Amino acid sequence: MPRRILFVTTDQQRYDGLGCNGGTIARTPVIDSIAGEGIRYTRAIPSNVVCMPSRSTMLTGQHVATHGVWMNGVALPVDAPSIAMDLWRNGWRTALIGKAHFEPFLDPFALFTENTLASLGEESVYRESANGRREPHRGFEHMELATHNGMGPLHYAKWLRENHPEAVGMLYPILNAQLQVNEAGGGDTGAPQVKHNPIPREWYHTDWVADRAVSWLDTQNDSDDWFCWVSFPDPHHAWDPPMSELHRVDWRQLDMPAGWVDDPVERERILATKPAHWLGWYHGTFVSNYEAPARWVPSTLTADQVREVNAMVHIQNELVDEALGRIIGLLRRKGWYDDVDVVFTTDHGEFQGDFGLLFKGPYHVDSLMRLPLVWRPAPSRAAVTPATVDTPVGLVSLAATFADIAGLPRPDYTESARLPLDDGEAAGLGHERVLTEWDSVLFGKIVSLRTITRGSWVCTATLPGSVHDGTDGELYDLSNDPLQHVNLWHDASHRAMRDDLLEDMWRTLPHAAAPRRACDAPV
Repeated sequence: MPRRILFVTTDQQRYDGLGCNGGTIARTPVIDSIAGEGIRYTRAIPSNVVCMPSRSTMLTGQHVATHGVWMNGVALPVDAPSIAMDLWRNGWRTALIGKAHFEPFLDPFALFTENTLASLGEESVYRESANGRREPHRGFEHMELATHNGMGPLHYAKWLRENHPEAVGMLYPILNAQLQVNEAGGGDTGAPQVKHNPIPREWYHTDWVADRAVSWLDTQNDSDDWFCWVSFPDPHHAWDPPMSELHRVDWRQLDMPAGWVDDPVERERILATKPAHWLGWYHGTFVSNYEAPARWVPSTLTADQVREVNAMVHIQNELVDEALGRIIGLLRRKGWYDDVDVVFTTDHGEFQGDFGLLFKGPYHVDSLMRLPLVWRPAPSRAAVTPATVDTPVGLVSLAATFADIAGLPRPDYTESARLPLDDGEAAGLGHERVLTEWDSVLFGKIVSLRTITRGSWVCTATLPGSVHDGTDGELYDLSNDPLQHVNLWHDASHRAMRDDLLEDMWRTLPHAAAPRRACDAPV
């Protein structure tokens, strides 16, 4: 009986963006149904809270300090281990459709980027391995790449220019005239990176990714084992879904998110209890992530702007859910659905107004770190009782999970066991802690963080950098402080817990202690 894996990712999606996780705005019946048939993880944690490091962890099953992609713009080595390569070498058909982001796609100085990959064509990305065998790039024999706009020669951008050139200018321009991340606002409220986009829905990248996934899957044989990674660019900013869909959510009717602090004085007080880079970014004096527009000052964010951004995100989430529904529909029509393991997740979260912030960066709180993760094992392969897993797990477990589904031994390069099927087996598989790393060197500003999530505790150590001397950090008890407003790092009554968590983290991943140093890197 064939084994098949449909791996679906979004980009920058919050845990509470789905109905199955308590979301009450976006309608996500397809993902909710998959969750109801399988395992829903309530605390899935990334190894890093930006795209390239997190996606490299998904592919390699390694922590950031091992695979080496320590910030956006640092390419994953071409010969890095890849679960897709393992599957391909074992006779599986493999495809990646949508956003990859293992190499920069906006780097004018790189010798190899995803733009050049797309422009070379499918046959040209095969390379000769150490044993003389021609092998596809990262193990994907078929790649059709997209990002959030019509820039460059990625497949979606080329398709748009060749078939609908008038649509290229309809998408939000991600860079400004200085080739920095665009801070321009739009929509009804002037919120940054919001735009009322006149593009027809069928030309938008969400539907394009689904179209291309359906096309590839429809060419596979009934006897094929296949691994298809479908990677939607949304709901990552820019927030510019087709205008035809704006009726879905009226931003004026939205309540403020629970993480928003309405009183500016109280908001600043909370931020001041955290390490210095928090308040520095809020006031616009310390920007330490390239994807946060350098000219936008978070303290200027208004409640209505938060509402409009959230409405756009909810619309994008609904469109992704419906696009996934078309893919699932094809699998059902072909009689394959019961033979497919479906895994759904994202690479990192988004503030969406929490703490008065948007976007992401070196901030290891649930807004960015608590991710949706669902695994629906193929019913024909294993009788699995639907379950909810509350034990913290990491995206670092995905590669080992895919190997297990394929009936392969756990690859020796992976650094975490497969995902547990229930809380009962989590401890036996070693799911006791999840580690998250951050290093950035941007505009001469250096930030390095190391975080351990264990049980209901999240502990982050700052390493020496531009505004840290290595003595500050964050400690949160999620069971009593789910919004992470009360930093217990300097609380004497919690010192023993803090020190135990830190000792556990350094012992488990000692090579994560040293911060990275390098030139500013592109995305």
